[in-house]
Amino acid sequence: MKTSLFRPLLAAAAVLALAACGKPATDESRLVVAATAVPHAEILQVVKPILEKQGVTLDVRVFNDYVQPNDQLVQKQVDANYFQTEPYLDAYNRDRKTQLVTVVGVHIEPFGAYSRRVKSLAELPAGADVVIPNDPSNNSRALILLDKAGVIKLKDPSNALSTQRDIIDNPKQLRFRELDSAMLPRVLDQVDLALINTNYALDAGLEPTRDALAIESKDSPYVNFLVARPDNRNDPRVQKLAKALTGPEVKAFIQSKYQGAVLPAF
Repeated sequence: MKTSLFRPLLAAAAVLALAACGKPATDESRLVVAATAVPHAEILQVVKPILEKQGVTLDVRVFNDYVQPNDQLVQKQVDANYFQTEPYLDAYNRDRKTQLVTVVGVHIEPFGAYSRRVKSLAELPAGADVVIPNDPSNNSRALILLDKAGVIKLKDPSNALSTQRDIIDNPKQLRFRELDSAMLPRVLDQVDLALINTNYALDAGLEPTRDALAIESKDSPYVNFLVARPDNRNDPRVQKLAKALTGPEVKAFIQSKYQGAVLPAF
């Protein structure tokens, strides 16, 4: 082949290569959802084949913290997330000046208090070392549970954003420390009491209905939501996921798999 003919072909190939390295075309059938492992990602696996039949390919990305799923949703790295309660979302939006929105409530994870050192809250020693989540929503949730169990007394137990400053009676002089929620099961052997979110408890092999010394009731207001952005809340793919997550297959799976540790909210 003559050089004069070869050069245009090389130039054309280079243009194609550059195009291939650019931003990939949007896959209109793909829906990327951020979730924590248990039970959220497990529940999403149940709806994967349901959505596949409707022309939606569900891509589940698992995270082990409560910040990145929202950060990545805001940054449009994912299309939706499924891991959080509305009070947690409200606190995130307030602190970050964002506007993420709930799409549908799916399940409730009754929050629990756990110990490897005592068999009841009444056995907690004076000055016991108690660890609770450090994010505002779950921090308050832990304190409210202890108030309902009669261990401490809060100024207003109905205040979903109660803090340690709102404790008006602490007869056992419990010493509270705040840690990232994901860390709480890991320090359970090192403290007298740990207040742990059910998803992390399950992930650590705990059975909330058996192991928790105190646990929220079935009427807990802390429903876990599918969350999206205002610009894609009504996206047909998101709406198909919302419908599948509140369908009979998911309800049956939750009831069978988690035996009361996770409850359907629909």
